[in-house]
Amino acid sequence: MTSLALAPSGRRDVEVISLIGAGHFFAHFYILALPPLFPLITVGLGISYAELGLGLAVLNLATGLAQVPIGMLVDRYGAFWPLLLGQVCFALGIGLVASAPGYAAFLCLMVLAGLGNAVFHPADYAILAGSVSRGRLGRGFAVHTFGGYLGFAAAPAVLLPLSGWLGWQLALGLSALAGLAFALVLVAFRHHLASDQATAPGTAPMHGGSTLHLFLGWPVAMAFLFFALISAGQGGFSNFGTATLEQLPGLGFAQAGLPVFLYLAASAVGVLLGGQIADRTSRHGLVVAVCFGSITLVALLLALPSLGLVPITLLFVLAGLFGGAVSPSRDLMVKQITPAGASGRVFGFVTIGFNVGTLASAPLFGHLLDLGMTRGVFWLVAAISLASIVTVLGSRGAGRDDPRLARPTGG
Repeated sequence: MTSLALAPSGRRDVEVISLIGAGHFFAHFYILALPPLFPLITVGLGISYAELGLGLAVLNLATGLAQVPIGMLVDRYGAFWPLLLGQVCFALGIGLVASAPGYAAFLCLMVLAGLGNAVFHPADYAILAGSVSRGRLGRGFAVHTFGGYLGFAAAPAVLLPLSGWLGWQLALGLSALAGLAFALVLVAFRHHLASDQATAPGTAPMHGGSTLHLFLGWPVAMAFLFFALISAGQGGFSNFGTATLEQLPGLGFAQAGLPVFLYLAASAVGVLLGGQIADRTSRHGLVVAVCFGSITLVALLLALPSLGLVPITLLFVLAGLFGGAVSPSRDLMVKQITPAGASGRVFGFVTIGFNVGTLASAPLFGHLLDLGMTRGVFWLVAAISLASIVTVLGSRGAGRDDPRLARPTGG
């Protein structure tokens, strides 16, 4: 770490990674800012929980629809201005909910917030790919993901106490001001935030047809499916873990929450460990395959009968560590199959898989629990994890034969 601190290129890498990690922190903070305050917002704005849920759906829909077009803008014109506008829009979209005059205005703010949220994945990944040296890129991707985890954890931890002291309107307002202040920090350091577009000035911009051809090509399509499967499998642990464990004999609701909490904590630790691993090997597909093979084994062990709280907790921790460690190698694999100057649109496209995976798997997990097939949740997670390995192998094999794709650095 000493050389990182002393070398000029190292200092620049640290500054870029810190800025992008902090921006991702705010993005995830705002994603989870409203749900903890739902009981207060329903009273304050006079709208129902169903209407609030629809608002969140609108936010996610706006994000999904806008991510690829914004990625194309990032690749054509650079990432700084989209990132700055996204930071401002997301902060205002969430902060102004406190003063929304009606439900129509609330939905408009959710569209604004969704458009702001759509910027972060294509812009962040393009900046990391264009500004961070190859030897630190794995750690850069790790800090980016870790910042998002911290944002999710910080939202309820910060907003609930603030709402108790100052009221929910002021709590949201202060969170928006913090985001706007960070936008000024981005302006101050804008000279560090060069995107992948700036690394290939001689590359002709890709038109709509070539972009569609790229998305439908085997490597990027497999990467999209891979992201969807990651989200689906992790959802079995994080979204349905408590409900699943609560139905097991000998476990109550309070006990069921502990393994899930430790799973999330272990995932954050695993991301940082995965960043170190990713920067020390070029065999990212092997890292991902080992991690998902381990998750498959963990899920199969969890499906066994008569497990107590201690072994269940240990297995959840292992699943979290392996699931987190996947992220940096996963992101580097996408970078390897991305043509020069196309990081924004490719990462914007494949990360939509996160939303698709959750939307497709959540009803399946819920249906299994409704049928009382508790251990079926873990069987499904195991099957999803095995399918993830197949997509990784398919993507790597196709990438070597496609002359349009950038060659992996270091073999």
